Amino acid sequence: MDNFNFCRPTDFYFGRGVENDTGKVCVKHGAKKVLIHYGGQSAVKSGLLTRVQESLDDAGVAYVCLGGVQPNPRAELVYEGIRICREQSVDLVLAVGGGSVIDSAKAIAMGVPYDGDFWDFFMGSRVPERALPVGCVLTIAAAGSEGSNSCVIDRVVDGVVKKKGSNFQTNVCTFSILNPELTYTLPPFQTACGACDIMCHVIERYFTNTRAVKMSDELCEGVLRTVVQMLPRVMADPRDYDARASIMWASTLAHNNLLGADREQDWASHHLEHELSAMYDCAHGAGLAVVTPAWMTYVYKHDVMRFARFAVNVMGCQMDYEDPEQTALAGIAALRQLWGNAGLPLNFDELGAKREDIDALVANIGGPDHKEGHFVVLNKEDVRRIYQLAADYQRPQA
Repeated sequence: MDNFNFCRPTDFYFGRGVENDTGKVCVKHGAKKVLIHYGGQSAVKSGLLTRVQESLDDAGVAYVCLGGVQPNPRAELVYEGIRICREQSVDLVLAVGGGSVIDSAKAIAMGVPYDGDFWDFFMGSRVPERALPVGCVLTIAAAGSEGSNSCVIDRVVDGVVKKKGSNFQTNVCTFSILNPELTYTLPPFQTACGACDIMCHVIERYFTNTRAVKMSDELCEGVLRTVVQMLPRVMADPRDYDARASIMWASTLAHNNLLGADREQDWASHHLEHELSAMYDCAHGAGLAVVTPAWMTYVYKHDVMRFARFAVNVMGCQMDYEDPEQTALAGIAALRQLWGNAGLPLNFDELGAKREDIDALVANIGGPDHKEGHFVVLNKEDVRRIYQLAADYQRPQA
């Protein structure tokens, strides 16, 4: 087990109707004027935005609004949010939406007190010393941004979309309001993408070279099993509260780093997917459903028994003690089947990606000597072969 520092001081409010107390929560955390940041029309049409505004009015908290966040959030809206917050003396950014909205809110919050370009934090040239507090009313269980220190933003640089992440303690939400009922109306595809993202956040931590991490291994497997069991339930009945609640809390636990603080983590699959969603503007979870099993297929021989354990303890496969490699491969196949049955793409064609773009994907991921991952350190040729595996995979014939 590695030494670690773990600090996630987010104030969580979970359950039915908790969004109606948003104003009281803002007051508790000292807010006097907030920027309500949201995405498209779903927050408006569902009445959620109105309920949040009424809650703020009742609590005496002033607000301004900025909508328009897109999946794979753009830097242009971040700049607009920074401008509004400065002009309106906003003291808290309130995200109403999913991971993209929360990430955009986090980037705005970092940029407001900073004299330079917020993009410096994503290029690694600066570390934020402070940021506005961020609160969220979560509407999608997926990215885990409601409990993580992560933030990912897209920006066009020299004609190429760059997807960059930042991981700072200043990114951690001050409070998060989580009502599973707010996810009832999600389209099935978004629900499935979210579940895939949750699982992949755990997978990036679970496949590690660090030994003697039994406690967090057990936690990882528990969160993964929960999603494996609950995903078919919510696909069959979108209003299954208990299943929605389990997935929503799994989203938070998967990415607040409780499951990975004590170990070396990988993150190659996420970085390879970032290039796909940057190039094709696809859903992050959909890209992960294509890339992650390809990565697993490429690296499983590095630690066959860990993959066999995943197959048995998470995916419910039977252990083949005479040939553990077959168990490992069965686990990867079962994962693909779970995601495929939920309507997710499993190869480039289904995602809308093009095999002829692999050279560009590899070029965009870094310089000639760039390395990815830690479980198995990948050079650019390894990255190319993983993309090729993802492009070539074919679903088994029924």
